[in-house]
Amino acid sequence: MCMLQQLDYLRQMNLPSVLLRMVLAMLCGGLIGIERGRKHRAAGFRTYMLVCLGAALTVLCSQYILTLSNTIWAERTAQIGFRTDVSRMGAHVINGIGFLGAGIIIVTGHQEVKGLTTAAGLWASACMGLAIGAGFYECVAIVFVFIFLCISILPRIEAAIVERARNLNLYVEFRALDDVGDIIACIKDQGVHIYEVDIDRGRADKSRAPNAVFSVRLHHGQRHTEVMTAISALENVTVIVEI
Repeated sequence: MCMLQQLDYLRQMNLPSVLLRMVLAMLCGGLIGIERGRKHRAAGFRTYMLVCLGAALTVLCSQYILTLSNTIWAERTAQIGFRTDVSRMGAHVINGIGFLGAGIIIVTGHQEVKGLTTAAGLWASACMGLAIGAGFYECVAIVFVFIFLCISILPRIEAAIVERARNLNLYVEFRALDDVGDIIACIKDQGVHIYEVDIDRGRADKSRAPNAVFSVRLHHGQRHTEVMTAISALENVTVIVEI
C-alpha cells in the first residue's frame, strides 16, 4: 500500500510523470514489437512503439485539457459552458486502431487468414498505451507480461496442441480437376475421415491452379505429417499446406 501511495506523485500532471509515461510507452511497445519483428511480421518494433506511444500521448492530452479547463481556463470555460470528457479521445484511439489492424489482415492464396495475431497485438498495445497515459502503472505491468506471454510463449504451446489435434484442414493444389478423386482415395487409404471438401476450379488462364480444401479427422495417434507426406507423393499434387 505504501508503494502505491508513492506512485501518486507520478499520476499527477508534471514533467517527471509525463517523461516516465512516454518512456514506458516506448519501452513496452518496443519490446513487444521486437518479438513480432523477429518473426518477420508486418508490424514490428517501430510500429508497436509508435502505436503505444501515440495512445499514451492521447490520454495525456485528454488529461492536460481537463487540467487546464479546471485551472487556467476555468473562468473562460464556465462562460462558454465548455465540458470535456477525458475518455472520448481514448475511445477514438480504439476505433482508429481497427483501420490499421484491418490493413494487416489478409487472406493468402492458400485460403489461409494471416495477420490476426498482429492486428490483435496492435490493438492490445494501443490499450496498454492508454493505460500508460492514464498513469495506471500497476495494470500496465500486468498487461505487459500477459501480452508478451501471448505472443512469445503461448504460440509454442498452441503449436504442440495443434500438432496433436485430430481435426485439420489441408489446402491442396493439383494439375486437373480429375485428380480430386485420386487425392480423396489417398486420404481414405490412410484411414482418415473426410467430412468436407471445398473445391476451387482455378482460372482458365492458369494464373491459379485448381485446388481444394479438405476438412478431415485423423484416427487416434495419427500424425499430420504422415497424411501430408502420403498426399504430396501423388504425381499430380503440386502444393499441400495445413491451414
